[in-house]
Amino acid sequence: MLKGSIVALVTPFTKHGEINEERLRFLINWHIENKTDAILVCGTTGESATLSYAEHKRVVEIAVKEANKRIPIIAGAGSNSTHEALDLSQHAQGVGADAILVITPYYNKPTQEGLYQHYRAIATKVKLPLIIYNVPSRTGINILAATVARIYKDCKNVVGIKEASGSLDQITQLMSLVDDKFILLSGSDEVTLPILVLGGRGVISVVANVAPLKTHDMVDSFLKGDLEESRKLQLYLYDLIKAMFIETNPIPVKTSLGLMGLIEPNLRLPLCDMSDDNLSKLKVILKRYKLI
Repeated sequence: MLKGSIVALVTPFTKHGEINEERLRFLINWHIENKTDAILVCGTTGESATLSYAEHKRVVEIAVKEANKRIPIIAGAGSNSTHEALDLSQHAQGVGADAILVITPYYNKPTQEGLYQHYRAIATKVKLPLIIYNVPSRTGINILAATVARIYKDCKNVVGIKEASGSLDQITQLMSLVDDKFILLSGSDEVTLPILVLGGRGVISVVANVAPLKTHDMVDSFLKGDLEESRKLQLYLYDLIKAMFIETNPIPVKTSLGLMGLIEPNLRLPLCDMSDDNLSKLKVILKRYKLI
């Protein structure tokens, strides 16, 4: 279930700043049609930081109901409060999500022991498969390989990690400490193929929002043993991947989806519209890839 191209889905908003439920349902079906393997809602790309808890839960509910078991739904359920993360995790379980993604607590910078206790507290009270999310550039804290391995050993429903540390050395160390059932998912589109080579099962992807089929094919070809085709697609997607981070994610990807006519590219402050200069650069890339 937790393999292949997993899109880190945007949360579409109306011009009045409300969740655009019609476009959210549309995107879920569009991804199913374009062979996306699973959908993550309420992650960083889904602007979870500016969703109220009621909105967060509503997005998960809509996604689960619309998917109707046609595609796995992973619910973002992280917080810098263990109590709040547990509440979101239990809600996701209650409405039928297939798994949860729990980011390392941000801002309060817990110790490695605190990280262990955080994940253990959630895992002991939720039965869903739990994926750790490590993204130090966002959270200010790096969960070390030894800590992940300890959590994985002690918490049977902690099944893997979304790794966006950018350190292939740390990822290699982690994979040397866990068994072959551990699910390693790339959290950085530009290094998905190297992570697959280290034993990764797939990617939780930003670029899959705009190029779902190519992202699926890149991972799928590797998993089927066609390294050369996977390499070609990783290199083919590289410039598009970098364009998705020309400004803070998800500003470029939402802008791209707006230019593609799939959503209204509305953001919530403190995220704002792209600069004119970067917008011009983005349009050049999207035209090159024949997305607009």
